[in-house]
Amino acid sequence: MITVTVFQDSDLSYQGIELTGHSGYAGQGEDIICAAVSALALNMANSVEHFTEDSFEGGTEEDTGHFWFRFTDTVSTESKLLMNSLVLGLQNIAGDYGKQYIKIRFQSKGGVSDV
Repeated sequence: MITVTVFQDSDLSYQGIELTGHSGYAGQGEDIICAAVSALALNMANSVEHFTEDSFEGGTEEDTGHFWFRFTDTVSTESKLLMNSLVLGLQNIAGDYGKQYIKIRFQSKGGVSDV
């Protein structure tokens, strides 16, 4: 299962994201859920880097399916839109394929909520 943790500030604006695991939807190299999630996450990070001046840190570990990304300063309107789009895409995948393959959690200073 892919576990997604979306980090939010006190205003519930997205400040970062972490993905771990593999969905287990299909055999190695045929997992359309992992491929879709990876494409969305990497495209968001690349878009923030290419189209904004926002500061962030992040990285990937392909073997474990670990991806992390966090803004390190103020988040621009453009980056907010990119993060909103990423979360929407992940929620759509969870809705289309089932929560047995992808679990999305939202974490803020007030606690954690699962979707």
